[in-house]
Order: sequence, then structure tokens, then C-alpha cells
Amino acid sequence: MTNFGGGYTVSTKSPGAVSQLVGSMGNFGEDLRMERTSRGIALEHITAITKISQQHLLALEQEKFRQLPGGILNKGIVRGYAEAIGLDEHDWTERFLKAYSASGLVIEDPNWTAFASNVGRSRIQRREAAEFRLRWLVALLFLFMVFTAGFLMVRYYGVRAGWWPTLIPDNPLTPHVHEAYVSVKSWVTNLFA
Repeated sequence: MTNFGGGYTVSTKSPGAVSQLVGSMGNFGEDLRMERTSRGIALEHITAITKISQQHLLALEQEKFRQLPGGILNKGIVRGYAEAIGLDEHDWTERFLKAYSASGLVIEDPNWTAFASNVGRSRIQRREAAEFRLRWLVALLFLFMVFTAGFLMVRYYGVRAGWWPTLIPDNPLTPHVHEAYVSVKSWVTNLFA
């Protein structure tokens, strides 16, 4: 026999006794706390298993839903709590949603999964586009390097075989550039001399 206060006494010999009592009471937080205490599980144990802060677990038991992080995280907290003490996660999540709505808080848009998947899809598409451009850039750079290496190899062997006159071809502007360089150099030396 376990006394839960408020006049509730349950025989804990049958495993479903607490669940039957809890289902008829209707107070989500109190029912959850009674399920936990009837199993002799401390909040610290649930925190250690689930990594959910005790502050959030207490807010859940006390039905202070505004202290919970919100959104899908609330459902995750309920699922983690229920799993840690051996309750049906789906059933307790449904009960939480009913209690959450009954408290006057608005349940977030049920299309959050569509939003989240669109955000994920957008990130994947951007990453794939960047990878695609990078692949083409690397391919073009590789092609350029192969072409340049081939050209230089042909020129090198052409010069060695004698059928290519020089490794670097003569530029018709080279003598004019050299004359300009010599005249600028002499002008600068005369200027500072």
C-alpha cells in the first residue's frame, strides 16, 4: 500500500494500479510525479539518465509549462521523462499536449517539421552547389596544369631535338623594352647623382 496524500492510497502489488488511478485523476503534473514516486525514482536519477535539467523536470511536474524551453523540446522532455521511469511515451506525450493546451498556452504550429525540413533541404542544396562548383574548379585547374605541363614538355623536347628554336620564344618588343629600361635607368642615376 502506498499513500499519495490527498486521500489516495494504492496497492503497489499490481503494476497497473498506479496507472489506472493516474488515468482517472486527470492532473498531468501530479500524475507524473506520483508515477515517479511510486517507482521510487528520484529526479536526480532521471536527470542523470536523460541529461534533462531538474528545473525542467520540476516545471513539468508542477505544470509550470512557461518555464520549459518550448517547441519540440517540450515533447522531448516528456518523452525522456516517461522513458526514464518506464511509462508509455506516446500516451504521456498526448496527455502533456492536452494539459499544455488546457493551461491556456498555444501549441506551436504543427507544420514545424515542414519548416525544419525546408531549412535542412536549403542548407543541403547550398552545400551541394558549393561542392559542385568546387569540383568543376578543381577539374579545370587540373586540366590547365596538364595542358601546361604537356606544352612545356613538348617545347623542352623540341629544343633538345633541335626542331624548336628556343625554350622561350623571342618577343619582338624585347629590344624596345630593353632600350627603355636602359634610358630610364640612366635618367634615374643622373637625377640622384
